[in-house]
Amino acid sequence: MATDYAAAAHALLEARRTRQWLSALPEGARPQTPEEVVEIQALVAAQLGPIAGWKVGAPSPEGTPSGVPLHERDLRFDATPYAASDFNVTAIEAEVGYRLGADLPPRATPYTREEVLAAVATLHPTIEVVDTRFTALGVSEPLSHTADQANHGALVVGPAVADWHGIEPPKLPVTLSFNGKVAVQHVGGNAAGDPVRLLLWLANGGAHRYGGLKAGMVITTGSCTGLLHVPAGTAVKAVFEGFGTVETTIA
Repeated sequence: MATDYAAAAHALLEARRTRQWLSALPEGARPQTPEEVVEIQALVAAQLGPIAGWKVGAPSPEGTPSGVPLHERDLRFDATPYAASDFNVTAIEAEVGYRLGADLPPRATPYTREEVLAAVATLHPTIEVVDTRFTALGVSEPLSHTADQANHGALVVGPAVADWHGIEPPKLPVTLSFNGKVAVQHVGGNAAGDPVRLLLWLANGGAHRYGGLKAGMVITTGSCTGLLHVPAGTAVKAVFEGFGTVETTIA
């Protein structure tokens, strides 16, 4: 029996609306393959408003990338606090984001690495607030959670770095602090390795069904710190040495 994409999307959207969290997607509506995940993601995305960016990652430097669109409503470019009640769970990841200065529309000839990099205007330190429309992270099948916008809650985009061409994100020291106390401090930390590979994947297929990549979009490229849960009342600060600082608060 074919997976019921519409039923899956409806359940996820209703959970957002009612805050009645899911223990699982309905029987017959649970994705069985990454391709089915993409179909459900697209139906959800169609109801969440304008797309302003992407979340993309990979399990290893050689692993197949995956991504999901992010929406204007969920991006913030300042340190305005969030209310913990805005989310179901509040988990934090520090990441590196790329903001495009030019469109990369779908085309038959694959974009080269040089072409994709030429479309990048600025780099940014970012904080992703990880959330879920399920009762908890990991409570259901992994593919179901990925269908739920890959556990995205919100993205805080830090100050732009215009002179970024000499920066190698896998070599950046990063410190993540909660209420002034260091929680993570190391170099690199992104399982995907080179983030430009992820941008290429998006430009050459991952974003095609959404009309490709557009100038102004922010593409965040995977956690450099791992995922850490925080309670209400936490001031979050991520410092990428020699690159930039981004802050937010879960009030």
